[in-house]
Amino acid sequence: MLTVRGALTVLTGDGDELTGVDVVGGDDGRVLAPGSAETAGEVLDASGCVVTPGLVNAHHHLLQTAFRTLPGTRGVPMAQWLPTMAAAYAAVGVDDELAHAAASAGLAEALLCGVTTVADHHLTWPRSPAPADGGVAIARATAAAAAELGARLAFVRGTAGDDPQEAAASATAIATALVPPGGVTPDGMLQVAVGPAGVHSDRPETFALLAEVAARHGLRRRTQANEQVDVAIAAERFGRRPLELLAEWGWLAPDVTLAHLCGVTDEEVRQLADAGVSATHAPGCDLPMGWGVAPAAALSDAGIPVGLGTSGGGSNDAGHLLADARLAMQVAPLAGRPVAAREVLGWATRGAADGLGRADLGRLTVGARADLVCWDVTGVADAGVADPVAGLLWASPGRRPRHVVVGGRVVVRDGVLQTAAETDVVERLHRLLAARRAA
Repeated sequence: MLTVRGALTVLTGDGDELTGVDVVGGDDGRVLAPGSAETAGEVLDASGCVVTPGLVNAHHHLLQTAFRTLPGTRGVPMAQWLPTMAAAYAAVGVDDELAHAAASAGLAEALLCGVTTVADHHLTWPRSPAPADGGVAIARATAAAAAELGARLAFVRGTAGDDPQEAAASATAIATALVPPGGVTPDGMLQVAVGPAGVHSDRPETFALLAEVAARHGLRRRTQANEQVDVAIAAERFGRRPLELLAEWGWLAPDVTLAHLCGVTDEEVRQLADAGVSATHAPGCDLPMGWGVAPAAALSDAGIPVGLGTSGGGSNDAGHLLADARLAMQVAPLAGRPVAAREVLGWATRGAADGLGRADLGRLTVGARADLVCWDVTGVADAGVADPVAGLLWASPGRRPRHVVVGGRVVVRDGVLQTAAETDVVERLHRLLAARRAA
């Protein structure tokens, strides 16, 4: 049992802000009750802190953690970015060892930034030859990195122009090997989903076959839509809008989450709301890639659950979701209306969790998973701040949390990762990359 005590305020994720209460995590890793009088077990000091639910990064590409700030990938069109990244992957070689090292670095970074759950849209698979096990070793390696560090992982078996039959067989093998029917392990630490990269890269057959896998195994579906490149290629190849194609292919539905959505019309927002989809806003990727600003507030106002994601190291370079939440807040007026810090924090917690179909995450309510973050607001960056909750975003874009708890387990204490030595994680990835590039 873990009692988090002394916080200035506790955001529950359902709109309440509680003061003078404890948050108690039971032995099953779930919240017993804010304000419970239980004192057994460890007491975690949250004095001077704002406590929030653990942040949920709804869209990442963890493999790209090994390929940040590559020459030729900044300020260039997608047509140049894609082959540059592909060449970098080929030079190093994508396998389970690289997947583990890159995921370890990306997930360690996530925990140290207050992110307790990461959705990893894994799009890059060996093709010559294709893995004999259908990519299970790569998925297992990524899941092992999360388990070792104590992070929650939603592994999305993605495709980016893969053979449709091979992609479907791989998704089936991964789901069968890693999770029970329904797609989530009993402890909620690992989830599997499926996700083509988008209509710009994948065929109708790919969408159809992965939808069949999802239905058979009870998996969520995710894809990317309406980035600038997506709109342009859909028009060139099909003479249609991306969402028209997704609707025709059966991919506008309540079990689907769409990332990016930069170029959507008012009518398309209504279409998405009627279909019951959820959305993921990724401004830290969309802006530097030149894709525009998603109308996240308009999506939310239409009743669409909105989450936040960083996307991967190839386009964003950082997995700091709170910093991207600040960016989302700052650019929102350019895409419709201003948004308040509390609203954006809701996207980074409850909204992102809802997009994963995980009502047990992104909240500090009775029965939810005891994932929480203690944000110290006593430092100079918060001096003069009248509203410490709003100050989480406005006052310090690069802040790190004091403590991070996942399932009632303290994984970051006093700013230090408890489940691995941060230096070891860094050195493992550096050594691997150096050895392979020298070979």
